[in-house]
Amino acid sequence: MLMGPYCGMLLADLGAEVIKIEPPEGDISRSIGPHRIGCHNVYFASLNRNKKSVVIDLSCEQGQQALAHLAAGAHGLITNLRPAAIKKLRLTYDDLKQWNPRLVCVALTGYGLDSPWADRPAYDYVIQAATGIMSLTGDPAGPPTKAGYSIIDNSTAIMGALGLLARLVQGTGGQVDVAMYDTALSQLNYLAGAWLNAGEKPARLPNSAHPYIVPAQNFRTRDGWLTLFITHDDFWRRFCSEIQRPEWAADPTFATMAARSLNRDRLVQVIGEIFLTETTERWLQRLRPLGLVVERIESLESALDSETTRSRRMIVEISTEEGGIRAVGNPIKNTDTEEIYRPPPHLDEHDSVIGRSTKYNV
Repeated sequence: MLMGPYCGMLLADLGAEVIKIEPPEGDISRSIGPHRIGCHNVYFASLNRNKKSVVIDLSCEQGQQALAHLAAGAHGLITNLRPAAIKKLRLTYDDLKQWNPRLVCVALTGYGLDSPWADRPAYDYVIQAATGIMSLTGDPAGPPTKAGYSIIDNSTAIMGALGLLARLVQGTGGQVDVAMYDTALSQLNYLAGAWLNAGEKPARLPNSAHPYIVPAQNFRTRDGWLTLFITHDDFWRRFCSEIQRPEWAADPTFATMAARSLNRDRLVQVIGEIFLTETTERWLQRLRPLGLVVERIESLESALDSETTRSRRMIVEISTEEGGIRAVGNPIKNTDTEEIYRPPPHLDEHDSVIGRSTKYNV
């Protein structure tokens, strides 16, 4: 519903011809959510712009002929199914290399093509649970918490696109196996390293605090919240001067990053009391000119309407016959080309790319 479509859309946004293969009833994501612009489902549109759509019933011989026709002229095939289905529908490199030995087949799965858990069902939620991400997220006094969006689906999609492009650069076909589980673990990098090499168990900290850097967390202000991230001692000295605590810069209790980490609770309590004396906006006005890393905690709607978003051209409008679809644009900007955003395809809109002789076996 998300991982494979997002992977393909990133590539389509960058100029690849991406042909979405759908079953006769269409991709399930065409019916997710209540929002529509004319006949276009907004959920589907957010993941499938710039693509073509063909209907192929891969369970029949005619469908396999159509697949072979596409594979013969393609650079890559991206699949987002359980391994058993990928193999049953003959979507692996071993199945398709007879038609195109340079084809790169990318399998995006939960636990990998051939692991003992290969056919265990997997969604973003359960991978966050299985890899420890939920146990690391949220308030220490609260329950395990998922991230606010589908971090594993999206990051695995990016890994899939990267794996495909790396193999294309090498110039050889083959099978690329990208698992959601593996992707999640790889992104736990330094936390995993601390446990593997020093036996340090990661802990949930209040207000989304960093495990090593202090102060680096959320703070409540008089009228809201902000995030402050002081990474080295020079920034610390500037901060101390601005909040009229210059003595902290020389105090061995707080003067170094290591000392601040050892005295986290005491320091965070005092800073927290200081932040409550002024509004978020006032703190931003005071701290940003010093070069400090500080930001208001925004809602999604305010971020989408921000000057930063506008300046980066990250909200685009896709013209359709039924009206404009607003969407978040591609984050990769090429300075010598202009982004092009075409509507998501109607079901089987591009059946001609297959050729009727293969699609209908006539």
